[in-house]
Amino acid sequence: MQFVLIHGSWHVGECWDGVRGHLETAGHQVLAPTLPGNGPGADRSVSMEATWSHVANEITGADLSDVVLVGHSFGGAVVQLVAQAIPDRISHAVFHNAYVVEDGASVFSYIPPDSAAAFQALEQNGEVMVPFELFHAGFMNDADEETARSAFAQLSPEPLARATEPLDLSRFPGLDINKVFVHATDDQVFPPDEFTWHPGMSQRLGEFKLIEIPGSHEVLFSAPQTLAEALMSAVGG
Repeated sequence: MQFVLIHGSWHVGECWDGVRGHLETAGHQVLAPTLPGNGPGADRSVSMEATWSHVANEITGADLSDVVLVGHSFGGAVVQLVAQAIPDRISHAVFHNAYVVEDGASVFSYIPPDSAAAFQALEQNGEVMVPFELFHAGFMNDADEETARSAFAQLSPEPLARATEPLDLSRFPGLDINKVFVHATDDQVFPPDEFTWHPGMSQRLGEFKLIEIPGSHEVLFSAPQTLAEALMSAVGG
């Protein structure tokens, strides 16, 4: 299978390296691009259109087909936009603790008010960086400090504006592709009485396959083999 892995906020393509290794060992091909606007020195004024277009161009430029398009967190919205732009090349849209955005809404629309205010308070010059203490306690609560610090060292500031852009997703619900939600059940990014990945986000997919695994929001770092196995299970191999 051809997997295209789309990272979330603050991440870069290399954050998938652990998962990539397990997928490639099992005989799959993997592309894990760094999104425009992410990584050291990137232009943080990047738009959502430039973000998803970059991924779509990577797929079409390499003439990939039957793609298993996987999005983590913020990457879920990118998966939606790419899938509706080039549906003939996508076999599966997989959302791993990821945003599923309604037509006309933005990613930021779904963030609980207190969390949104905290992120906005951290904003400087159009970008925001999550502090390590918050990252470890809320995002990577299943890892010891050494592992969390190693993961945190791979992160970089996130563009804020594109997450507030209303998105045209009018064609996504009608796409004839397989939809899967991989839910890491120990995710503590947001208070569960205000926000859930499943069923809060997943329910917007319509008919979908659900796979649940233990782990935090950052299980791609803390248990990459578990996540890789879940992704392979998502497509039946």
